[in-house]
Amino acid sequence: MTAALGTFDNPDAKTVPQLMATAVANWPHKLFLDVDGEQLTFAQTSARANRIGHGLTKLGIAPGDRVAAMLDTSMDNIILWLAVTSMGAVMVPMNTAFKGEFLRHQLGDSGAKLIVTEGHYADRVTALTGDLPELERLLYRGAAPAVKGGLRVDPFTKADSDDESALGVAAGPGDLAALIYTSGTTGPSKGCMLGQNALLNAGYPMLLSQTVTGVDTLWCALPLFHLAAVSLVFGMLQLGGTFVLASRFSVSGFWAEIERSGATAIFALSTMFPLLIEAPETEDEKRCHGKVRAVFGVPFLKEMQDRWKDRFGMTHAAPAGYGMTECCPICQYPGREIPGASTGVAVDYLEVRIFAEDDREASPNEPGEIVVRPKIPHVMSQGYWRRPEATAEVWRDLWFHTGDIGKMDEDGHLYFVDRKKDYMRNRGENVSSFEVEGAFRQHPSVADVAVHAVKSALSEDDIKATIVLREGASTTEEEILRWSIGQLPYFAVPRYIEFRDDLPRNAVNRVLKYELRAEGVTATTWDREAAGIKVTR
Repeated sequence: MTAALGTFDNPDAKTVPQLMATAVANWPHKLFLDVDGEQLTFAQTSARANRIGHGLTKLGIAPGDRVAAMLDTSMDNIILWLAVTSMGAVMVPMNTAFKGEFLRHQLGDSGAKLIVTEGHYADRVTALTGDLPELERLLYRGAAPAVKGGLRVDPFTKADSDDESALGVAAGPGDLAALIYTSGTTGPSKGCMLGQNALLNAGYPMLLSQTVTGVDTLWCALPLFHLAAVSLVFGMLQLGGTFVLASRFSVSGFWAEIERSGATAIFALSTMFPLLIEAPETEDEKRCHGKVRAVFGVPFLKEMQDRWKDRFGMTHAAPAGYGMTECCPICQYPGREIPGASTGVAVDYLEVRIFAEDDREASPNEPGEIVVRPKIPHVMSQGYWRRPEATAEVWRDLWFHTGDIGKMDEDGHLYFVDRKKDYMRNRGENVSSFEVEGAFRQHPSVADVAVHAVKSALSEDDIKATIVLREGASTTEEEILRWSIGQLPYFAVPRYIEFRDDLPRNAVNRVLKYELRAEGVTATTWDREAAGIKVTR
């Protein structure tokens, strides 16, 4: 049984160019974007995106071509998202911490024809171009890369034309708009295919359920290589509200930024909630008391919600609900009281059930896998890019199997229980154990490795690499750790390393990671933090 969120008030399929045209017609001179103080109205945003779209067309980008981006938070980043999706091409955002195999895999798998990077990331790309036959051109912001690596390399201004007219692309609601790569928990990361309407649908229902409207100014400090921030951009585009994006989060400067931007709603993540509630009161905070009406995010427990309401004068505080890239959102809050541990109720355009063993529908409150299917077209992922077998595997019996364990009560409230997938979360990022293990196997002293989570005193996981050394190898935990810093994104570098003679395995030789997780930190585990080694971006 599911309980509906409420009628999805725009069930007709949508496209980015359609919504851009509607927004310009309805609110041409209203402020739409504010990125670190740089501001654009809806009309100015459309004109700038059109200029970039025409410029990319002149550079040979056509509908269906993949355009990768490895960019810091900036107005240019948002404009690129709008330009690429408006011209019928496909946006492929890359985590700015990626390097080496992490970066090569996603660029190669997506078949990106062009990549736009910051100048200080460009050399990571040019070092890989021999392995990227489909990549033809790199555009950079800022300083030029030292080595071109066989690519055509130009500044990003090369894509800026003087043509502000509509792009004239007849994109359909099911046309591919973005590849968002998953964390790759059971293999290499996979490109989740989001069509035009699915991309637009990712944030809009969440904003509706959080009482955000077109009169609001929504503040956020998340990177644009994750779906969360991008979904809010497109959500506010539909509502006609103002979206404020900060390139960094600062406790000391937070309320000054809220006051400057005039934010009336805040989307936050994890540690932002306790850090701000525990910070000393400032004059900026006093002046903002009661001016921010709504706050939402994850994780956001009831006790913390109440503290935010009491201290900061907010009238609405709630978790952001439950979803994933393949089907976002799945559950939201319906604007009424629900049990505090629940993730909400199913949105009304998705059917959500719990399947126990053998895909039997579970009884109320019985744990099982969360499965989902759409009731209307173009609201979910189209599958995984260039991976039909992986797509078929998760779409068994015409149900999308999330890989998450949950339960549902008699009133349709969904409760998240645990994750079936073997992945970790560290420093706000999903971490693929498979890809981290692949990096460690490149070390000449490593014969085998299992990377797994260790319970942390904080809200996320600590990462441990349990390593079997090659016979005769002479190395230390610290040496391997320091080597890994140059091979991995900062958030994927383990805190713990332990050398063992072998790894626990089952009868078919599969490593039993659940045993390693249960053992956690043992007497022979080496701790990076205890050794005084810090890892930064």
